[in-house]
Amino acid sequence: MLWEAFYGDGTSATHLQSLGFDVVSEDIDFFKHDLGDIIVTNPPFSIAKTIIPRLKELDKPFILIMPASKICTGYVRESFKDTLQIIIPRKRIHFIKHVNGVVPEGWKDQCFFDCFYYCYKINLPRDIVWLE
Repeated sequence: MLWEAFYGDGTSATHLQSLGFDVVSEDIDFFKHDLGDIIVTNPPFSIAKTIIPRLKELDKPFILIMPASKICTGYVRESFKDTLQIIIPRKRIHFIKHVNGVVPEGWKDQCFFDCFYYCYKINLPRDIVWLE
């Protein structure tokens, strides 16, 4: 079972379910709960420094969408130096922002930084996978 650990507006879990995955996703505290067998999520980038040690503590497979620059941080290096695999999207990922469940007026779904899929215990065929 996949755990979409950062609920957001629930859309991500709905998309994963539409692809046929069994998903648990609740609006609960990631730091106090441990659900599912694999974590697949788009966490808040601003708290990555606290999310990474928690993932190390849980020690379960995960796929996270995070900025490419996070690979250069000490906390990622210290926690997953020899165990991370990276999937590099073909194009830049663009995000849709919601404030109280509504897209703000004038919001443009453009992102000005690149993101990777950070993978742990997923057993990809290579440590770096370039999507076509």
